[in-house]
Amino acid sequence: MYFTPTIAAAVLAFTSATLAAPHAARTEAPTLSLTAQLTLADTAVDRFALLPKNEDFVFDFSKPQAGPGAGGQLVAANRKTFPALVGTGSGMAVGRLNACGMNTLHVHPRATELQIVVKGQIVTEMVPENGVNNADGTPRVISNTLKEFNMTPFYQGSVHTQFNPDCSDAIFVASFNAEDFGTGQIANETFALTDDVIAATFGQTIAGADIDKVRHAIPKNIALGVDQCLQKCGIKKNH
Repeated sequence: MYFTPTIAAAVLAFTSATLAAPHAARTEAPTLSLTAQLTLADTAVDRFALLPKNEDFVFDFSKPQAGPGAGGQLVAANRKTFPALVGTGSGMAVGRLNACGMNTLHVHPRATELQIVVKGQIVTEMVPENGVNNADGTPRVISNTLKEFNMTPFYQGSVHTQFNPDCSDAIFVASFNAEDFGTGQIANETFALTDDVIAATFGQTIAGADIDKVRHAIPKNIALGVDQCLQKCGIKKNH
């Protein structure tokens, strides 16, 4: 191709301008967490290479829960706290309910829970979903007292709770069919909504001024439970 002096000068000018133009600084990609690396690994063999130490496959349930409530502790092994679970489709938790301790009403949005009591006894209640009713049309509450080595299921999305009715500790182990089973505490999530929504939900029976009182009175999980148990065990409510 033949370039006239005019065309050649225009090309040179354009090239110079392009080279002189400022370029955006290249930013480094953020470092992926180990869980993310395991998730993106091409094969299971590659995942094992990302977990080179034998202790990478051990989870210690004796470590304390961060910011526990007054009624006990719950320690969960999920894909974030225990990356070796990536690819297993499984998770687990261990709950320690102190005397009169209650694992307050909650749901697991992504998993069914199988819970076994390994120490003491625990009273459980579950409401599966809308439409599961008693013969009289009221919502069915599936309630049981689990002794040591009794097990019960809590179905994905069901509202459920566990309570230790005794003055000594109770311990349960829970397995989940998801690596990221998740938990939503019903009271906390409900009272996170706007006051108008809460008032309407409760049929305008809670005055606006009282909603904030209830909101700030919701205890951390695991909480202290039923008055009768607290009195029996000599535990003050504000413990």
